[in-house]
Amino acid sequence: MPEEPCPFCEIIAGRAPAEIVEEWPEAIAIVPLKPVVQGHLLVLPREHVRDFVDHPVVSAATMRCAAELVTGLGSYNLITSKGKPATQSVMHLHLHLIPRAVDDGLALPWYSGRH
Repeated sequence: MPEEPCPFCEIIAGRAPAEIVEEWPEAIAIVPLKPVVQGHLLVLPREHVRDFVDHPVVSAATMRCAAELVTGLGSYNLITSKGKPATQSVMHLHLHLIPRAVDDGLALPWYSGRH
């Protein structure tokens, strides 16, 4: 359990509001407060896990849920971070699922336009 209140744990416990899109025994998918594009989702493990290396089994189960959610839906980025320098803002594992389209104008921070 985290030392300070975790906003994602509060959502999972039903003590904070969220738009829940899908639920599994081990995870939930929600719409983030500030989606970067329409269809942007977060997949959160129900267990408090700080980041993707904190508990690899939980991370893998959360990844499976994310994959199930977007199977057959086209192109997506799946992004997660470990630590504040890597842009992790909530210290509870969360996977960003971001739908993509050709020329959608949404660039990854390290993308230079060259492959």
